[in-house]
Amino acid sequence: MSEIQRLDISPVGRVEGDLDIRVDIEDGVVVDAWTTAELFRGLEVILRDKDPQAGLIVTPRACGICGASHLTCAAWALDTAWQTTVPRNAILARNLGQIAESLQSFVRHHYGLFQIDFTNENYRKNRFYDEAVDRWAIYRGRHYEKGISMSGRPVEIYALFGGQWPHSSYMVPGGVMCAPTLTDVTRARAILEYFRHEWLEPVWLGCSIERYAQIRSYDDFMVWLDESPAHANSDLGLYWRMGSEIGLATYGKGIERYMTWGYLPHEDLYQQPTVDGRSAAMRMQNGIYDFHTDSHLPMTEDTVREDTARAWYDEDDGPTHPYSRKTQPSYQNDLDHNDKYSWSTAVLHSEHSRLETGALARNLVASNTGLDFQVHDPLVRDMMKSMGGASVLLRHFARMHDLVKLYNQALYCLQAFRLDEPWYIKPAERDGRGFGATEAARGALAHWIEVKGGKINNYQIVAPTTWNIGPRDSAGNRGPLEQALLGTPIANSKDPVEVGHVARSFDSCMVCTVHAHDANTGAELARFKVT
Repeated sequence: MSEIQRLDISPVGRVEGDLDIRVDIEDGVVVDAWTTAELFRGLEVILRDKDPQAGLIVTPRACGICGASHLTCAAWALDTAWQTTVPRNAILARNLGQIAESLQSFVRHHYGLFQIDFTNENYRKNRFYDEAVDRWAIYRGRHYEKGISMSGRPVEIYALFGGQWPHSSYMVPGGVMCAPTLTDVTRARAILEYFRHEWLEPVWLGCSIERYAQIRSYDDFMVWLDESPAHANSDLGLYWRMGSEIGLATYGKGIERYMTWGYLPHEDLYQQPTVDGRSAAMRMQNGIYDFHTDSHLPMTEDTVREDTARAWYDEDDGPTHPYSRKTQPSYQNDLDHNDKYSWSTAVLHSEHSRLETGALARNLVASNTGLDFQVHDPLVRDMMKSMGGASVLLRHFARMHDLVKLYNQALYCLQAFRLDEPWYIKPAERDGRGFGATEAARGALAHWIEVKGGKINNYQIVAPTTWNIGPRDSAGNRGPLEQALLGTPIANSKDPVEVGHVARSFDSCMVCTVHAHDANTGAELARFKVT
């Protein structure tokens, strides 16, 4: 038996926040992996006994890049708890804010976090290397600079409706706190068109959106890739060609079971929001896709369980539904990879155990036929079948592909407003339980709230990264990222860029760690973990 080499990467760079990864390598291949989330957020503890609407203020500050996703969930959670009526304009305005934020996140992740790895010295001999450096080198790459700059344009649309980005609180139970004018909508449309004509078509795709929309299968995609030098040399085309040559299609498989809450509620079908009626009212489909059986199933909130067996919490109730969690952080949080080693819980589905979420999951679920008004997109599922399974290459491609669908949905929202109709209907506050969910750029996000005696009795958040980066569960099953790391080839253990490829393909989102030091001695005074 070959000697096992152990690598501890702390922290993994270019992810949103503090992620540590341990991998065991044998014969140049990862044979075991552990993922550690080093941050305790504690928002669930902070919100106890607060006013029910405190979640609208506190939870968007969980993240500096996807606050609209948390605000969306917080608003819908109270809508379902208070049994509100939400006017169609408000639903469209919420959807538009969610889309605008996701568009910027996709672009920022691609250029600022993921694509930089293609300029790694390990790939110097690749025929595309010089072009990759010219385009994607950090700070000085032509497309790095253009992409980071362009990523700010969609959230200008968000600011027109929300007043600011990030950390707006314009979504509230019963609607939104804005009443846009025709001028606002026209300005938003102009920003969206600029985004399309200055970047999305000439740089990202190398073709019109209409031509790209004709791609419905793996064979269609390969025909498109070879059809024109503009396609092959677009950022999408170069990503695919270079990614294929450096082997990104050969590792990063994962557990190959996927889930999405669905998102973008239909403006006419979800005006009286309920938890039970939610899935049938989403434009982007809800569900579970199991690649092993090639089957689709519904995803319901009552099937979610959080397992703290390997996480730093003093909770011994076994896998627990969020409504029943107490969130008791442990003061005994020594790192022990044989026991407890993360602040993230292991999120389970009561029947299908561990599930991956994110852009790949959304696209696989979208291959289901669905309802007439729902988006149906068979491309990524056909690619996955043709390529023999999931991979780093396909996981990130799904994110790039998602951007086009969301552009079209943003355009729809702007065209569907009826400016003379209501934007807000004042609700009646009451006790009760509520659930709000959406798809952040990184995957499935959900909030659960219980209001009792006019205050928050319990508030729970299960974020995309909780699903994907969670530790082993009480049955010993690895989390999705841990499983995806198995089989990863490591060409240079002193610079394991391949581990970074896998981790960043999940678009992990945690937060930053700040140290305080004595200015005279340099000694560490304290360590603070902040959002």
